[in-house]
Amino acid sequence: MKQEIRICGFGGQGVITAAVILGKAAAVYDGLIACQVQSYGPEARGGAARAEVIIANEPIGYPGIHAADILVAMSQEAFNRYINDIRPGATIIIDPDMVITYEAAPYAHLVPSTRIAEELGNVVVANIVMLGAVTALTGVVSREAMLASTLASVPSKFKALNQQALEAGMTVVAGLSP
Repeated sequence: MKQEIRICGFGGQGVITAAVILGKAAAVYDGLIACQVQSYGPEARGGAARAEVIIANEPIGYPGIHAADILVAMSQEAFNRYINDIRPGATIIIDPDMVITYEAAPYAHLVPSTRIAEELGNVVVANIVMLGAVTALTGVVSREAMLASTLASVPSKFKALNQQALEAGMTVVAGLSP
């Protein structure tokens, strides 16, 4: 098993944090092998950001992604840039409030993570909503590992909010097929 995951958006959306949490869920809590790389523009907030995670059950020879098995796009610019760099049959998850034009991926799973995060009271957890969706749709890591990794990665005063965000992401895709 080897899964190449790309999470992309703009600075301030927690793209890199999401990838770190996903990699930790795989390596620390599910006992898999994982590596993570990241890239962002010169702007700390608002510039392009992407993070890649490879999860496997055998050694990973190269830490870069060739073509994503899972693409999470949290901005239009990121979607436009990476939609053609996926494997056939890839799982695509987009935030339809942030990615308005997505005809290139008519089979994408629509997860309104920003709206859900706003409803939970803090837009900052939109990335965690997406991690819930990734976990529920793909099973790339176990739900237990994702929850443990998320809670271990956030300040104690935000644990409940992040758990709600993770569960909301899992729930919103419950009726969607993997």
